[in-house]
Amino acid sequence: MSRIGTIARRTFLFGSAAIVGGVAFAGWYVTRPAANPLRPADGETAMNPFVLIGADGITLVAPRAEMGQGTQTTWAALLAEELDVDLADVTVIHGPPAQAYYNTAMMAEGLPNKGYDASEMAHNLGSVLGHAGKLLDLQVTGGSSAMKDGFERLRILGAATREALKEAAARRLDVDRVTLNTESGAVIAPDGTRIPYADLAADAVGIDPGEVMLRDPAEWRLLGKSQPRLDVPAKSTGTATFAIDMRLPDMRFAALRRAPHRGGMAGYDDRQAARMPGVERIVDVGDGIAVIATNTWLAQQAADAVQIDWAEAPAGPGTTEEMFAAIEAAFDGGANSTMRDQGDVETLPAGATEISAEYRTPFLAHATMEPMNATAWITPEGLRLWCGNQAPTFIRDACAAEAGLSPEQVEVNTTLMGGGFGRRGELDFSVYATRVAKAVPGTPVQLTWSREEDMTQDFYRPGTIARMRGAVLDGRPVLIDAAVSGPSVSRQALDRWTGFAPGGPDKVHVDGLFNQPYAVTNYRVRGYLADLDVPVGFWRSVGASHNGFYHESFVDELAHAAGADPLQFRMDATYDEWEPAWRVLEAVRDMSGWDSARPEGTGRGVAMVYSFGTPVAMVIEVADQDGAIRLTRAWIAADPGTALDPGIIEAQLTGAMVYGLSAAIGEEITFDGRVAQQRNFPDYEPLRTTQMPRVETRILQVQERLGGIGEVGTPPAAPALANALFDLTGERVRTLPLRKRFDFVI
Repeated sequence: MSRIGTIARRTFLFGSAAIVGGVAFAGWYVTRPAANPLRPADGETAMNPFVLIGADGITLVAPRAEMGQGTQTTWAALLAEELDVDLADVTVIHGPPAQAYYNTAMMAEGLPNKGYDASEMAHNLGSVLGHAGKLLDLQVTGGSSAMKDGFERLRILGAATREALKEAAARRLDVDRVTLNTESGAVIAPDGTRIPYADLAADAVGIDPGEVMLRDPAEWRLLGKSQPRLDVPAKSTGTATFAIDMRLPDMRFAALRRAPHRGGMAGYDDRQAARMPGVERIVDVGDGIAVIATNTWLAQQAADAVQIDWAEAPAGPGTTEEMFAAIEAAFDGGANSTMRDQGDVETLPAGATEISAEYRTPFLAHATMEPMNATAWITPEGLRLWCGNQAPTFIRDACAAEAGLSPEQVEVNTTLMGGGFGRRGELDFSVYATRVAKAVPGTPVQLTWSREEDMTQDFYRPGTIARMRGAVLDGRPVLIDAAVSGPSVSRQALDRWTGFAPGGPDKVHVDGLFNQPYAVTNYRVRGYLADLDVPVGFWRSVGASHNGFYHESFVDELAHAAGADPLQFRMDATYDEWEPAWRVLEAVRDMSGWDSARPEGTGRGVAMVYSFGTPVAMVIEVADQDGAIRLTRAWIAADPGTALDPGIIEAQLTGAMVYGLSAAIGEEITFDGRVAQQRNFPDYEPLRTTQMPRVETRILQVQERLGGIGEVGTPPAAPALANALFDLTGERVRTLPLRKRFDFVI
């Protein structure tokens, strides 16, 4: 507690805020507070870039997007806990693009450690490295980092704001601050006098509160308990505003058609479309066309009526088979990374049993329920944008460049979003909206992608291949030698964001494979990068989404080769490596009754994957129903360190599992002539409600550090299901999706 108090005292400055560790990094520029971008309305006071105080209560300016994961509710609780206000008195809005809102947690993930094994010094270095995100204007929602970013930051803001308000009251009343208390948004004097925060806010700006202490978790009123989601009432009543709901005066609506093979456009004939009533303009966007009309449906119909002559497809692999041949060929080159290399994997221990296997996972689309869309409005003052997005500073800069404006002339309004999963971290949907709006300056235009356009113009999760070799001796794993090949997501995405593709080892590429908390004496993991220009991007849980399938499927094969129970095999291998991993396995063992007799005609599979700082164990039960597979039960245990909101954590674990099961069972993107063949949900089928197993979750708090939660339920889903199918049928499937080998009950 004293360490946190010291941090708060020496780095909190009103007008802005920074949370900085004790190690100097990149000089004073990194650690100095960023400018406050807020311009409060009359009757409001901006205490710092995150907190506005007015007569109607507290407004939290949250720079992390709300896409259904509950981020803004927990951020509000973090602030309210220390500020002594009720959660109902906090209104949350998304902040504008600004350096002050950089993500303090994402850059720390780049350190070359496994995460769970990081020393206190490495952890502190990561905390400081996180502030390098300021140099990149890294205002990004992703990497399951929102709570790690906000956990101390928001509580310190709340505590320092509270103490500054008390100091303002103390000066007004001519008393010592220590005699004052706070409760429900007011400072309370010893004689019972209550002064609302709103009456003190203007006087409190500029007051250095000195050392502030964060409350012990035993004193928490809000944190650690399930809170009502702030976004649910509006979403439940249909009054929530997503980007697709934006309506502005004299708005027009647009539809987009781009080259499905990404090869550009040779020409087009729009005579038929231009004659359709309500069609106002057809815009050449370079690699395709956009139709501007009086409503979205008409724009989509007219776009279909434009006869487009697409240019030839770019050279290179054009079919799925050719792409996977290139991925396979990358194994013949040098490894990009060897993130784990311990012991001797070249020599088989005497008496050990050796096995090997090759696994494959397909390209995948994000398939957000709300298709890509954005509203752009060119005005004499500049550009105004409305879109659901995960990277507002990058959106601002890319759209400014498209419009020929300075970033200061671009206003980005971040709305709620109907799914993100990494897709709304991209910039294209806003850039194209800006390009279309340039054709009709002065008129707001909402560009909505059709589902088909959305699916065929995605930045896909890459297809990958893993080659696994291992050995067991005396019932335990003694060797794991893993290699994975595929295109680099990080290099492509960072090049799109910043114009710079970093070299060096790609940690994201092998995430979920090199950093699993298993005690294996001889353990090597290598990553190979395939030189493919297929557009790929961050997809929920990124590398861990496919590497978790590889690692946990192979661990299951090792267990069977050892003649061991698959769950006990994992518990034995994690016991001395990292206790939280062992504990989540213990939890699903007990929850599922793993050691007890199972119903006839059922199978169970287990998987445990550590990702984004959190170990998650999962057991899935399947049953044979007249020759088809039904998912009957699922048990999930996770240890994020501190359960800030158990209800939200449970929802995220369950939802992420569904996302993983959808991909495992039925989702796949294939290519022919570089064109994605799956165009809508009938071709790319997510898990149906009738297929959903009954789920039980357990949240542990064993590990000391806070882990992520938004993505961590996805990686163990596919291997747990595949292992359950092996348990039921005896058939080991090493290539997804599973529907190619099994029929599933619908």
